[in-house]
Amino acid sequence: MLQGARHSHISALMRASRESGIEVGVHELRKSTDLIESDAHAVVFPGGESTTMRLIGNDPASSLLPALFEWIRNDPSRPVLGTCAGAILLAEPDDGAASLVDATIDRNAFGNQSDSFQAEIQATEFGREIPGIFIRAPRFKSIGPSAKVVATMGEEIVGVRTGNRMALTFHPELSTDVSFHVWLLQRAMSHKEGE
Repeated sequence: MLQGARHSHISALMRASRESGIEVGVHELRKSTDLIESDAHAVVFPGGESTTMRLIGNDPASSLLPALFEWIRNDPSRPVLGTCAGAILLAEPDDGAASLVDATIDRNAFGNQSDSFQAEIQATEFGREIPGIFIRAPRFKSIGPSAKVVATMGEEIVGVRTGNRMALTFHPELSTDVSFHVWLLQRAMSHKEGE
């Protein structure tokens, strides 16, 4: 909840809950203590401005980003969805430790705000086309061997997954298709049941 399309993700998670029949409780994380108190089973890193998220999330008043990165690394089976700026944070956490998805990324690679667009993408994770909304979108520069491609736009890779950590360069929360949010809820349910 530091910045960005967080409220759109909450709406998408609620729609995904209704579609999947999986009950969801949303915890708004602003500080590291919010994460500790949440008993979360999955996390969404929303789109927005990654530089602003880093400034706020690394500030001692919040310390949310270091806590989230530690939470993810402590249990690689925890499901994570990062969209746009969230994908940047997963690919390049800039905390001196390894990337959270096996990919490198280039910020604002599709251009500025006026270059934003919508296109059909192939969600290879689900075997069908879905709408992709790109706003000052980043671009994957390279994909490592432990990353699975989960979404493409033509020849362009726009989504990767390393284990239960998914990074998308577009905004699924702004479309009517909640497949990626259903995926997150299903993985969170599996993780919860495995505890």
